[in-house]
Amino acid sequence: MHAKDLSDRVRKGEFGVPYTSDYVFDEAITTTLVRTGRIDLAVKVGKIILGSREEAVPPVATLIRVDERVFAESWSSLKSGRYGELSFTDHTILAQLKESRINLLLSFDTGFDGLAARVQ
Repeated sequence: MHAKDLSDRVRKGEFGVPYTSDYVFDEAITTTLVRTGRIDLAVKVGKIILGSREEAVPPVATLIRVDERVFAESWSSLKSGRYGELSFTDHTILAQLKESRINLLLSFDTGFDGLAARVQ
């Protein structure tokens, strides 16, 4: 229930303008599809994140794409090994936080502790 409560708080604007990346979107859709085997649920998750004009669903977040600069910084960071437990997607999140001057991360991943201010 904690995730739903946080989602409601995000929708109410409690943390400011919410952003997500195309890589996080990919992980959410893929995880839903793999865990449930249901394309309809994966599409539902996508519509919640991106919104759906046909169904009058507003997007929950603004999508930020991983560009060449963020990709290169993330790849360099991953290769350095300084954040050994983080995935490549996690490295892109850190790079996008820095690039877009976003100062708060909504994540259940404790790997971000000490690296970004995190709402959990």
